[in-house]
Amino acid sequence: MEKSESKNNPENKSEIIINRKTPLSEVLKLGQVCSKCGHCCRHGSGCLARGDLKKIAEFLKMDEKEVEQRYLEAVEKFNTILFRPKLIREEGKPYGKCVFMKPDNSCSIQEAKPLQCKVGNCTEHGERLNLWFMLNYHLNENDPESVRQFAVYLKCGGKTLLGAELNDLIKDQEKLRKIITYKIFR
Repeated sequence: MEKSESKNNPENKSEIIINRKTPLSEVLKLGQVCSKCGHCCRHGSGCLARGDLKKIAEFLKMDEKEVEQRYLEAVEKFNTILFRPKLIREEGKPYGKCVFMKPDNSCSIQEAKPLQCKVGNCTEHGERLNLWFMLNYHLNENDPESVRQFAVYLKCGGKTLLGAELNDLIKDQEKLRKIITYKIFR
């Protein structure tokens, strides 16, 4: 994992750099730090990545389809659909607590929880870890519509990580221009 001197750090301490290509093993190490305050789980849930559904189904001793129907909901971001644990919403609120959150703020599927839940948290690295997940699991640089939606996200002030600007994702600037102007659809 790279370290660098932060310009925003007045004490000039070294800071961990998380970029799109940071290995999953390093991201998981950083995601292990969690205060177990329940804030993340009271206001949402994390998306599943490859293999998560199978792990959850095995943990719950259920069929994958049954887990999907009972506990999961589909969410779309950047033209990519992923599942996440359902949210128990209060009336009129767009957020809610994770269906797997227990009253003591713990996770009822801790041993099998989704990848985004493992890496995204309220620590100093939480925002960048969630960006890492978004860039690696929601954004598909081979899908022009995903790239267009990401471009709109960035234009509206959305954050990204080092190495994940549009010019980094699509090196061919003419191709990028054609994607953004809808001259390339697929």
